[in-house]
Amino acid sequence: MSRRRYVARGVRCGYRIWDNKGRRWWGDLYELCPDDLVTALNAKASPESITALLKQYRAMKR
Repeated sequence: MSRRRYVARGVRCGYRIWDNKGRRWWGDLYELCPDDLVTALNAKASPESITALLKQYRAMKR
């Protein structure tokens, strides 16, 4: 099994997405674990579906 590029890591006050290749944080701070988003990023999903998931998780923050 290959190493995943994007993983969700727990940080204070929520979760952030870590980019293993770029060695930096990707995206925003999320209160709920963004499992669907991480799966889509690792599966190289279409940009439209990733954008829809980003909007969904940002709406959950409000």
